[in-house]
Amino acid sequence: MRKLWLSAAGLAIVALAVYFVGTNDGSNVASKNIDEQRLKQIVSEYSAGVRTAASASISSDRLTVVSGDDVTTEYPLPKDEFFLSIAPYIENTHPCAIHSLTGCRGELANMSFDVTIEDSDGRTVFDRAVTSQPNGFIDLWLPRDDKYRVTIERDGLSTTSTISTFEGDNTCIATMRLS
Repeated sequence: MRKLWLSAAGLAIVALAVYFVGTNDGSNVASKNIDEQRLKQIVSEYSAGVRTAASASISSDRLTVVSGDDVTTEYPLPKDEFFLSIAPYIENTHPCAIHSLTGCRGELANMSFDVTIEDSDGRTVFDRAVTSQPNGFIDLWLPRDDKYRVTIERDGLSTTSTISTFEGDNTCIATMRLS
């Protein structure tokens, strides 16, 4: 009877360990659902350098944050909005697909730009002056599942590109050269 009790206790401990780790592969990943406004605030704080982590990246469907003690937390993104970060540049850029909020750097930090975005039907969905983040990127939340024509202007220079917001699309656009 004592062996049976010890075996059951051992199995319970293993089951609890798997439950608290979040997966059965030994990784330390947790998924966290928070309201959309809070999620957008967290993303903005990482972009501005107000919030820090070992890494924070944002794909088409989730924000993934790795803390200094190697704990990974994943936040699902809104179902109807797509995060896009654009680093207009003149001289220097970098290859990128999935935006690293804590690692990607653009050359034109804290600068004003005029940004116009039209959807696939030619309707203007965004038309305003914005200031790039301290990391040199312009962060935008656009409706999902469409193609957009993005025009960025500054000091007589401009760039235009077509981007899309479908599942699996890039969240880091570092290919828009001002000329």
